[in-house]
Amino acid sequence: MANTPGSKKAVRKIARRTEVNTARRSRVRTFLRKFDEALTSGDAAAAKAAFIVAQSELMRAVTKGVVHKNTGSRKVSRLAAQLKKMATA
Repeated sequence: MANTPGSKKAVRKIARRTEVNTARRSRVRTFLRKFDEALTSGDAAAAKAAFIVAQSELMRAVTKGVVHKNTGSRKVSRLAAQLKKMATA
């Protein structure tokens, strides 16, 4: 349990940051799901549009510190590969 005033303030700050980061992570997952749905529907134009939005959301999460830089890059790379695979098929 937090005893000093500084540690009590740290607990409050961590709780606020956790709430914000959870919302941001949820937002990223939503756009990744929308891309996945567009991909499975077979609509290339919708998948491309969803990819662009998902990519920007992922990179925004990286700049905000919610997702590590390499993780964001890896996910975007895999999304692009899925999109390319769909376009060629």
